[in-house]
Amino acid sequence: MSSAAMSERPQQPGAASPEEAQRAPGHASFKTRVETVLATVFGAIFLGLSVIVTIETAARKLFNISLQGADELGGYALAVGSTIAFSLALMGRNHIRVDVFHEKFPARVQALLNWISAVSLAALAVFIGWVAFKVIGDTMAYRSTAQTPWATPLIIPQGVWYAGLVVFALVACGLALRATQLLLRGDIAALNTDFHPKSAKEELKEELDDLAVRQAPQPGEGNKP
Repeated sequence: MSSAAMSERPQQPGAASPEEAQRAPGHASFKTRVETVLATVFGAIFLGLSVIVTIETAARKLFNISLQGADELGGYALAVGSTIAFSLALMGRNHIRVDVFHEKFPARVQALLNWISAVSLAALAVFIGWVAFKVIGDTMAYRSTAQTPWATPLIIPQGVWYAGLVVFALVACGLALRATQLLLRGDIAALNTDFHPKSAKEELKEELDDLAVRQAPQPGEGNKP
């Protein structure tokens, strides 16, 4: 087949355009940095919780004493970690979408559905943030404290929890704005590439790539006898 014939081959639906391919590295780099920060905070929260639970368990078994707060901290960690997981799942396209018929639609219909999903999720995130703000207001007004031995002022854990929800709302709105920009510009391929539901093949490829990275020899291992 001649090069001229190859150049005339139509672009596949969902494939990134040349312009999108040029923009992708910078966008992907920023997205990767945000995901790395959120994942690091998420991991640090539960790593710290695991240390506290370990100390609590050892103190009970060896010295018959208790910190009387490990379960309370566990609840706070779960609440804050969940809000961080919302953002990570959104950026990784890991939220569940019913996509039985999605791939059967034309590319333009897919793009419209993808845009609706991004905008509706952003609206939901903003609504959750608004409701949470009212909860924070009530907590501050009543100076509520936890019904635990520590009597923790609830504004502290709720403030961190609310910050996680704000991050989720910002991420969702940012992605919704990007989806809207691509839709108005008519960049159907880029919209479908960035916002379509993750397929089983993509999930399998991610797992295999991760496995390959974990099984790759570390620097210096090849020189060992």
